[in-house]
Amino acid sequence: MPDTVDRDSRDALTGLGDVQQLRRTIANWCADWPGDSGPCPIHAMLITLGRIETVNVAFGENAGDGALVEVAQRIRHFAADELESTAWLATRLSGSSFMLVSMGECSRERWQWLAEALADALAAPIANPDGGSSLRLWPRISLMRSGENDNADSMLDRLSEVASRMRMSHGRRIDWSSGAVDASPRSNIELEADLLAAIDRDEIEILFQPQYSLVDDRIVGAEALARWHHPVVGQISAGTLFQIAERADHIAQLSRHIARRALEHATSWPDNMQLSLNITPADLAVENFAIEFARLAEKIGFSLNRITLEITEQVLLADLERVGRVLQQLKVLDVTVALDDFGAGFCNFRYLKVLPIDCIKLDRSMVEGVLEDERDRAVFRAIMGMAKALDLRVLVEGIETERQRDFCAAEDCEFYQGFLRAEPMAPHAFVNLASR
Repeated sequence: MPDTVDRDSRDALTGLGDVQQLRRTIANWCADWPGDSGPCPIHAMLITLGRIETVNVAFGENAGDGALVEVAQRIRHFAADELESTAWLATRLSGSSFMLVSMGECSRERWQWLAEALADALAAPIANPDGGSSLRLWPRISLMRSGENDNADSMLDRLSEVASRMRMSHGRRIDWSSGAVDASPRSNIELEADLLAAIDRDEIEILFQPQYSLVDDRIVGAEALARWHHPVVGQISAGTLFQIAERADHIAQLSRHIARRALEHATSWPDNMQLSLNITPADLAVENFAIEFARLAEKIGFSLNRITLEITEQVLLADLERVGRVLQQLKVLDVTVALDDFGAGFCNFRYLKVLPIDCIKLDRSMVEGVLEDERDRAVFRAIMGMAKALDLRVLVEGIETERQRDFCAAEDCEFYQGFLRAEPMAPHAFVNLASR
């Protein structure tokens, strides 16, 4: 449940909120919190990035700005996945400093673990807009839980002091305003072992995000999502799940497990429903992935022409030639291929030229400002014009209001998903919805 970013309080480069938005949001949270319930439970992370100056010098300010945009998108996506049941706000403070705040109950151990997971996500390679070597940044994250007399400015002061201390200490990337670093509730090795056991015990939950036609608002299918409710650190979304699996070298095992369980659930769907599945770099690194996937679908009894496989730019940072071969094999098998999170990365346009893509999924950030900002509308319409010229279908993510849906329909988008119509739901709930 992100807080709405006011048009006049939006960072021009990244689209996140600014300091004024941060102050207003925290003040509103505290004002609305019941006075007899203790202090308003606000948790905060100050994210500062090392090496951004090096990127600017080595690759130019355009690359540095692009890296900041990518970092903002990763923070936004991480918060949307991991903080979906609480109110939150992501802001860019200045330069390479960002802040993420959340209002709601959260243990100190979980907030620490979320910071570790976000740091891993931000440290992953970023595509270079000019080609060549990928870019890498070094995130440091300062943490705090607000006290009774804290406001936005006092929180910024306390977190900035922690950030300054970490810069002097070299090597430390997570610290608390108390000055003490908590031990993580579960070490990486323990989490990796926990994940493998959870796969074996079928404890990875499969949810389905319904997808709708923009022509007549009928349901057309769903995207399969994975969640893991860890007994110690709490709910873990798919993105963080795969980070854990990558460290354990078990991405392929996790991906296959999710695909198998989603396909099994989907066999009970009406015949006109389409299933969307995400695939990973580890999947596409296997030369015979297309054949193995086809065998899996055939064994379960789900038709390949009802499957859409979604790839992200992170997938395409690998060997583009090999990825192209695997995707072409999938196309021959009548599988639909979609480019996910379109508009959130660097080099999507080049991929559309060289890869057999059928559909693009517009990132939720592409619709957040289209109703108020003429430049956002111009970018949206330019993408739609390109999609039409390339005969690509368009699905828009993150639709939360009727006005957003109506705008996308008027611009000839075909499909959408988002909380306007439905949140991710359990398999039986989706069957009931799709069968009405």
